[in-house]
Amino acid sequence: MNQQPWALVRHGETEWNRTARLQGRADISLNATGRAQTLTTAEALAESGPWDLVVSSTLGRAGETARIIARRLGTGAVVEVPALVERDYGPEEGTCVAGLSERVKAELMDAGESSASVVLRGTAALAGLASAHAGRRLVVVSHGMLIRLVLSSLRGVDHPRVDNGEVVELGAHLLQGTR
Repeated sequence: MNQQPWALVRHGETEWNRTARLQGRADISLNATGRAQTLTTAEALAESGPWDLVVSSTLGRAGETARIIARRLGTGAVVEVPALVERDYGPEEGTCVAGLSERVKAELMDAGESSASVVLRGTAALAGLASAHAGRRLVVVSHGMLIRLVLSSLRGVDHPRVDNGEVVELGAHLLQGTR
């Protein structure tokens, strides 16, 4: 099966990103910087197109990012996939992590959904999209931790932090046999 490369996009910046707070499932809107980042991302994607479909997490910040991108790419309505939401940080959502050690940050993150659960959920969602949209070029808008954990699992190496508005190419062939 011929699989075109996809673009995984982290949503634009929010105030909680700017102030280093764990967002998780909290539905925080894009700020002005996030909207500007998204316009820049949309232009870059347009130059590397054409694209067939834009898919998004159901959280507002990802949805707004996806709609801005879809409008620029002319792909029509955004398809929302609930399983692409960010990791659930449980009671730690909203906690400021600026200045904390990596060990303490890891402990805070593990207070909610496990990394393994995020990988299973995210990989299954992407594999389902690969099956349903074989041969099509997709832009998938999601969240930093989900993208990072899924890419680390698929590629077998730790993937670095994904910045707001960043595009990471994914060969959809990596999803074969992961459902």
